[in-house]
Amino acid sequence: MTALDIASSLGYGHRHLLGIEGLKAGEITYLLNLADRYVELNRLSGAKRDVLAGLTVINLFFENSTRTRTSFELAAKRLGANVVNMSVAWSSIKKGETLIDTAMTLNAMHPDVLVVRHPDSGAVKLLSEKVNGAVINAGDGSHEHPTQALLDALTIRRRRGDLAGLQVAICGDIAHSRVARSNIHLLTTMGARVRVIAPPTLLPAQIDCMGVESFYDMREGLKDCDIVMMLRLQSERMQGSYVPSVREYFRFFGLDREKLQAAKDDALVMHPGPMNRGVEIDSELADDLHRSVIREQVEMGVAVRMACLEVLTSGPRGGLGQ
Repeated sequence: MTALDIASSLGYGHRHLLGIEGLKAGEITYLLNLADRYVELNRLSGAKRDVLAGLTVINLFFENSTRTRTSFELAAKRLGANVVNMSVAWSSIKKGETLIDTAMTLNAMHPDVLVVRHPDSGAVKLLSEKVNGAVINAGDGSHEHPTQALLDALTIRRRRGDLAGLQVAICGDIAHSRVARSNIHLLTTMGARVRVIAPPTLLPAQIDCMGVESFYDMREGLKDCDIVMMLRLQSERMQGSYVPSVREYFRFFGLDREKLQAAKDDALVMHPGPMNRGVEIDSELADDLHRSVIREQVEMGVAVRMACLEVLTSGPRGGLGQ
């Protein structure tokens, strides 16, 4: 029996985790249930498991991300894995080595899992086709960021009990956000209703094909929402001017208490981080422990990544291309 057969019998039928799109509701639920158990384990002092003992996890980040890389590192170490953080800025990639060269070189070292972040959409999938180990997409361009969507879902589920039937507003830079795409795929698959709120310049042209409602006004879009998910304004991905100024952006699309009044009285506030305080969200609101679950999202991230690492390394590894 191959690793894929074993994983499928356990509830997850894929060799890699490259995106949320294409996952079944049962597979998402299985990952969330396993992550839920790891939340409780992580809260025990000194708690560790050895399910990845003897295995090697390489964090290969072509973009800087202290938060996500550290979360994956903690997750792997708490499962007993050997962890290598590859500093791409100082590697031969900067000397002209291609992504395929890098994949072949790393494959010769026989890592069990590659956690990859790359600025180009599709790059992680390409790399996954050239290695024997499992690959986890830690964010590729503006395409997907699957573990972020899973940790967001776990945060919501632990507070609300179920995702089905919830009204979720995703607000801000939708056009450049891999977090938005992964969350839209996950939430709609799990039965939630999703709204996206942004200025027209920050909404992708085909957004309505993803099964969401689009709004250009925060108060209208937030009306009766259960969850308000803010996004970072990703200026590094913008070619040209998408908003007049950050001051104007906050005035119309930044979340503050006045705009939040349109949502339900107990609506939860989320942000994937890092936050631009005073641009996407009011600082006081971000720190409000009664409404904001931003700190909980960080905690859920380690548990979700532990679950993904365990599932993708269950049983003997399959060969290249399996």
